[in-house]
Amino acid sequence: MPTWYLVHGTKKAMNLYPTLQTHIEQAQALPISEERKAILQVLIDYVQKKVDQNREINLNFICTHNSRRSQFSQIWGKVAAAYHGIDINSFSGGVEVTAFNERAVASIKRFGFKVSKEGNDNPKYFVFFSDDEDPIVTFSKVYDDAANAPSRFAAVMTCSHADENCPFIPGAETRIPVRYEDPKAFDDTELEAEKYDERSMQIASEMLFIFSRISKAKKD
Repeated sequence: MPTWYLVHGTKKAMNLYPTLQTHIEQAQALPISEERKAILQVLIDYVQKKVDQNREINLNFICTHNSRRSQFSQIWGKVAAAYHGIDINSFSGGVEVTAFNERAVASIKRFGFKVSKEGNDNPKYFVFFSDDEDPIVTFSKVYDDAANAPSRFAAVMTCSHADENCPFIPGAETRIPVRYEDPKAFDDTELEAEKYDERSMQIASEMLFIFSRISKAKKD
């Protein structure tokens, strides 16, 4: 069944891939604590203000290596926004260039995304969530890479190291900490896939919650 949403007042269908649709429904059913909702409210308020002002929404999810949590956040941020009919530009970056970790790539594939790859060292990944939408292009990069918005963006800090060691993000309108635990701690253990999927599901749940709270009705 297609997901319906409005684009400039026009009803549009988005046919999510079936496995992905199932995981989105599961993510929406996850509980979010009141403490966590208070953290997310800052990002909700930022997005709502942009919607009310009819201005472009640029979110740059930042973590040290731009390899796991920030990549999950970029992908789920874009999908959650599209799912709720909010037009955003979703980016990610770090303070060091590594690669989109292959374990995280494997996790998004398990969630039902279709993924193609271009290149070998720090490859570009083209992440599809619907045949009706352009792919999300992901690769490891610094937060001010030319692929990202140069200014008028929210720097969403997804890990404590980057948040604590990058006190100033040039071009950012605001800095919003939304930290996640690193699944890297479980690399090469029997819990690896489970923990990567758990973190991806948490991020999906919270991004879906954020954009479900955005009112698309423009205020007078």
